Amino acid sequence: MRKSLLFVSLLGFALAGCKTKPKIDFTALDQSGMWSTNLAQIKKMNVSAAEVAELTKLKRAGAGDPMCLSLLKSARDHNHEFTSGDSVIELSGAGYTDAEILEMAQADKLDALSSDAVMLKLIGLSNSTVQVVIRRREQGLPTLTSAQIGRLKNIGESEKKILDLIYQGLSGQQAESYVTRLEAARNHAHTDFVHVRGRRPR
Repeated sequence: MRKSLLFVSLLGFALAGCKTKPKIDFTALDQSGMWSTNLAQIKKMNVSAAEVAELTKLKRAGAGDPMCLSLLKSARDHNHEFTSGDSVIELSGAGYTDAEILEMAQADKLDALSSDAVMLKLIGLSNSTVQVVIRRREQGLPTLTSAQIGRLKNIGESEKKILDLIYQGLSGQQAESYVTRLEAARNHAHTDFVHVRGRRPR
């Protein structure tokens, strides 16, 4: 009898838990222009309300359905929710293609790389050099920071020279020491006294 009562009680708690589970509202995502077939796929992925909000944000910013689905699946592959809508929008606005953004997502480094990746574009590096830097970061290889690259550009170093330094795989401390030495040399060169010879007065 006691076992029966216990079973009934546990069943009651379980049913109560099911009833209190919040229902996800997909209205905003539906109204953002997502195709019904793609929306159906997303519903099957057991998304949270927060993820629906992130996907809606992306759709309103102009992202296509395939991009949204791929980003969501990539987050699932790394066992976490998709929370990087803002990073994706910033990267897209800076000129990164969907394929390049997805590559960062597949490396699970969207948020970690987005700010630096945007800065690399603003510095004015060619796309090929930017991709070298991004891929090294995705792989966890040592490379120059965007701030260090910007300082080298200000000194007047060529992109080829910067790329050579990147491939050397300098540690953060080694790279900082190198950039600092170049800056000091440039500043010293600009402060050298130059004696201008003129005519002697008669």
